[in-house]
Amino acid sequence: MSTLTSRMEAVQSPVIPIVGELIRRHPGTISLGQGVVYYPPPPEAIARLPEFLADPDNHKYKAVQGIAPLLSTIAAKLHTDNRITLNQHNCIVVTAGANMAFMNAILAITSPGDEIIIQTPYYFNHEMAITMASCHPVLVATDQNYQLRPQAIANAITEKTKAVVTISPNNPTGAVYSKAALQAVNELCRERGIYHISDEAYEYFTYNGVKHVSPAAFPQSHSHTISLYSLSKTYGFASWRIGYMVIPQHLLAAVKKIQDTILICPPVVSQYVALAALQMGMSYTQPHIQAIATVRQLILEALQRLDGLCAIAPADGAFYFWLKVNTSVNPVELVERLIRDHRVAVLPGTTFGMEEGCYLRIAYGALQKETVAEGIERLVQGLQTILS
Repeated sequence: MSTLTSRMEAVQSPVIPIVGELIRRHPGTISLGQGVVYYPPPPEAIARLPEFLADPDNHKYKAVQGIAPLLSTIAAKLHTDNRITLNQHNCIVVTAGANMAFMNAILAITSPGDEIIIQTPYYFNHEMAITMASCHPVLVATDQNYQLRPQAIANAITEKTKAVVTISPNNPTGAVYSKAALQAVNELCRERGIYHISDEAYEYFTYNGVKHVSPAAFPQSHSHTISLYSLSKTYGFASWRIGYMVIPQHLLAAVKKIQDTILICPPVVSQYVALAALQMGMSYTQPHIQAIATVRQLILEALQRLDGLCAIAPADGAFYFWLKVNTSVNPVELVERLIRDHRVAVLPGTTFGMEEGCYLRIAYGALQKETVAEGIERLVQGLQTILS
């Protein structure tokens, strides 16, 4: 069995557990690595757990698509916040997080050997999922500010292309794509008969007055647009594993086959808590996002001290900064040295598909004002020391 091979050999190893092991080996390290928020789910949502426990039937399998009250609440949220109207042409599927929603989408629309266009730098789990499905990720570079290049995307489409993926607000760059650019990509997909997969996990995390746009709200988009959402960031739901997708109705049978095989149904206990969280709307989350915005500004001001050593991309969304480091040092080695010698962790750009040059992703959603000053000071001083 030592010679066993499988399709998984072509899939990159997830970087966060690797960096996590380095952090464990160096106690006291402040992590600017994993993309999580500092706050938990709303206490009012957790308080709904007795309601789940009171019904013995809740310990049995439930609908593959999600429980009816949650589907209704999501539909109302989509109408109000995203301007997406549910009708006979589209539908909602509740998933165990947005990553599962993405995997559902890829398996539903592809056959082995098909191509999916993703933007670089990409979200590594998207690239991994495409490869796992025995499909080919086609990489299209964003521009100097990490914005979409619709013409480059058009040029990359072949007869094997099944979808174009966009993430806005973006992981890993923090870029927020304009309505015009997203509309151009969505229209391109409609014209070419392929899908537009829109990952909107960070939909509420925008700054400086910049607004998030949902492509499924565009006219004539319902038949080819797949929208992915997550509660992990907005409501501090990372371990509860609840997300959802809005898909064309004609994909529902395929998605239900996939979800029934892999999951059967999303965790019902998590769906109850998700229902309560979504019914609260943004009253719980907005103050936390404002606190993250304050942390964001503190980090941005501290990073100015790296002028000449790093280029910082404009980032009006999510909770990431993307640094291009002016060095020939390998980014993985740079990350290791920052953890070992300076007790601060970030992620290397190579795991996001940036093989040329040295890039780092800084995540700040998990930090509060009490820890951000120390963490960013270690990073700035560490980079200054290493790069000098």
